[in-house]
Amino acid sequence: MIVQDLINALQSIAPLQLAEPWDKVGLQVGRPSRPVDGPVLLTIDLTEAVIAEAIAMKAVAIISYHPTVWEPLKRLTDATPKERAITRAIREDIAIYSPHTSLDNAQGCMTDWLCEGVSGSSRPGHIAGDCRALAARGVPRPTQECKVVTFVPEASIDKLRQALATAGAGLIGNYSVCSFAVPGAGTFLGGAGSSPVVGRAGRIEQVPELRLEMVCSRAGLPLVLATLREFHPYEEPAVDVYELVPQMQRSMGAGRRIVLDQPVSLEELAGRLKSFLTCGGRAPTIHLARCGSMSSVTHIGIVCGSGSEQAGIARDEGCELFITGEMKHHEVLAALDRGMSVMLAGHTNTERGYLPRLAEQLLVRLPGVNVVVSAADADPLTAM
Repeated sequence: MIVQDLINALQSIAPLQLAEPWDKVGLQVGRPSRPVDGPVLLTIDLTEAVIAEAIAMKAVAIISYHPTVWEPLKRLTDATPKERAITRAIREDIAIYSPHTSLDNAQGCMTDWLCEGVSGSSRPGHIAGDCRALAARGVPRPTQECKVVTFVPEASIDKLRQALATAGAGLIGNYSVCSFAVPGAGTFLGGAGSSPVVGRAGRIEQVPELRLEMVCSRAGLPLVLATLREFHPYEEPAVDVYELVPQMQRSMGAGRRIVLDQPVSLEELAGRLKSFLTCGGRAPTIHLARCGSMSSVTHIGIVCGSGSEQAGIARDEGCELFITGEMKHHEVLAALDRGMSVMLAGHTNTERGYLPRLAEQLLVRLPGVNVVVSAADADPLTAM
């Protein structure tokens, strides 16, 4: 097993296509070909304490939820803690991978884990209430990035369809040679020098045709188009190419909106959150900004870490309460002004407790690999 196998497992859990456009996700340091002959360490942040822990256990890779490399590095020395952590990882041949918002946005991952606790579910992996993404996303399907449409006489469609399938068109999941055809009438006027297959040049012709549609990948599009022109009976085939957008799924994307079956008091929700996020006997501090006399809610917006960008969307979606890790003072006031209460539990407090679940998800995909949650990783803030 090599680091690339670990990367593949991580991307099967949280595809990088789900990450926000501004994020810095993926393999940041190390060799994909490096053998996985030691532990894999999970952490929220890669600090000097965590890299020392990784070296001591002879780790081969560190999964750092927050990207270690964010701003472009102008130099790589031992001048700063971040540079020292990176140079030590390179020296010890330790790979560093960051999933960040791909892990937030994927189904069954960090945000859904937090929703379990807020909803009061007693079953891991189950959310008590209707739950969907605040900003739905979809994962692009590599074989369905484009749709090629052409118009062909019925007698030639089988040959053309098979040729396009051989070139890589018409793949949908476990099915191949997928196409759609609908009859119609095509017209043309052949100009000087044309040699139409049907009819004669110099006069308007009307021909019964079938509209043939097949999907393909963006990378495979040039070959599909070349094959189409080679096997199409017409001298100048009509061809349309449509770029397809990913199919949105309500279960993946930024943030979540939960609709509870019964109203729950803000006090009970705060208790649920504190109990769910207590880690190593250390309970988080919960801050509540109550909107007016609001006492109970059913519609809740949830974002791990720093969720202010989704607060407006949550309110537009009818959320009465917004739960996240941290927000700025004026962002909280803006939410209150719009009639939505806010509950804050600390940035990494809303993230760290998911790491054991991630370890379980990796072990299912990589049996035999020693996946360890960091003991040195901790919230830099403590309540006094």
